[in-house]
Amino acid sequence: MKFDSVITNGTIVTPTKLVQGDLGIKDGKIAAIGGHLTTETTQVIDAKGQLILPGMVDAHVHINEPGRSDWEDYHTGSQALAAGGTTSMVVMPLNALPARTTAKEFNRHREIAEGKSYIDFALYGGLVPGNLTEIAKLADAGAAGFKAFMATTGTDIPGDFKNVDDYELFRGMQAIAKTGLRLSLHAENAVLTDRFAEEKIAHHQTQIQDYIDSRPPMVEVEAVRRALYLAKMANCKLHFVHLSTGEAVSEVQKAQAEGQDVTCETCVHYLALNTDTFKKIGPLAKCSPVLRTKEVQSELWQKIEEGALNAVTSDHSPAPASMKANPNDNIFDVWGGISGAQNNVDLFYDIAVKSHRLSVFQFVQLIAAGPAELFGLGNKGSLEIGKDADIILLDPTQSYTLTKDDLFYKNKISAYVGWTIHDRITQTILRGKTIFTLQNGFNTKPDGKFLINQHVKEAAANAINTHAKQTILN
Repeated sequence: MKFDSVITNGTIVTPTKLVQGDLGIKDGKIAAIGGHLTTETTQVIDAKGQLILPGMVDAHVHINEPGRSDWEDYHTGSQALAAGGTTSMVVMPLNALPARTTAKEFNRHREIAEGKSYIDFALYGGLVPGNLTEIAKLADAGAAGFKAFMATTGTDIPGDFKNVDDYELFRGMQAIAKTGLRLSLHAENAVLTDRFAEEKIAHHQTQIQDYIDSRPPMVEVEAVRRALYLAKMANCKLHFVHLSTGEAVSEVQKAQAEGQDVTCETCVHYLALNTDTFKKIGPLAKCSPVLRTKEVQSELWQKIEEGALNAVTSDHSPAPASMKANPNDNIFDVWGGISGAQNNVDLFYDIAVKSHRLSVFQFVQLIAAGPAELFGLGNKGSLEIGKDADIILLDPTQSYTLTKDDLFYKNKISAYVGWTIHDRITQTILRGKTIFTLQNGFNTKPDGKFLINQHVKEAAANAINTHAKQTILN
């Protein structure tokens, strides 16, 4: 077989073994793994001394276009992701303006992304107050899943994304259950977090520790428990985003043991940062759920090591530098979100694999195979014959200290600037084509493709086939 290109001299990380051999690419797909394939191509990629990994599938990314493109747009956001080793993203329905809560906005956002994204993408639809009639339409438009907030979110600006109360959440779950898609939840008790914050501010307690105290672990755990029961009653598939506590993960495990279809993820920053580093870094590390103590973080790591989580994501939530400043010395006024997508892979590899907490197989399961499975991206997530040739090269011998000049974000700020990371992404390949190299950056035009949730597509096809068979029989 003649290959379009062959990657050689590296260590290929398949789902079950390390292969010292070549990887052949043809027509954008992985066509062969192992053996000596370089004689079958004129395009050889030398990965000497490097790991050959599946590109990351970041299942939790905020792109703020349209409406807030000065925060992050598809061009800058997808470049940052690609430079960091991500080849597919699942984009949240906020904080664009208007938010992606109608089929009309869904189609508009898709058109924008198709012309500007350097990586492949799937899109969430949103569940907000008053849009129940849009749920089926969003599913028909190709939503990979739905997102809702139990915690307070949004502004009074028309079209901004708003959280739901318990009634709206339950009715939304019932509507989403009919689509076969999964509902992803930001699970924090809105009443408690809002009132705790009000108390702090009323007493002029506005430092970082005060913010930490206003969002204790119990607000997450309580919301997870409540959502699990509502989803059980609605027969709705559930996914918890950015869980920050091992206790919340345990609640998910209990529900799974009882047969409930529920999954969960955490983010790199909950594993890399804690309350002590939050105080050192300052507002750039503010997020919600809040960063946890070392003790709580240790419990979360234990759950990761057990294999209890389905994915590790970025929750890349960018904003202009002015929104991360704190001129009034009031941390509650600062935008809550961490820009972190560009360092998903290298930072997580450093703290997880190089530290010997996880094997490289557990690592690729969490960053690639797991999220691909969650959102039905069947051609993504692993180095197997027939899958898309979405591949990254990681050099485990390089070390570098992250600077602002390294960042591709629209706003070149990150909680990780100044960190020394002990590995580096050197090349990113999307469907067989190199889109980024550390040496030359980006030399191609954006070619990201819209991704369909294959789980729902297959279920719909099966339903049609079943109906056809029944019609014939009748």
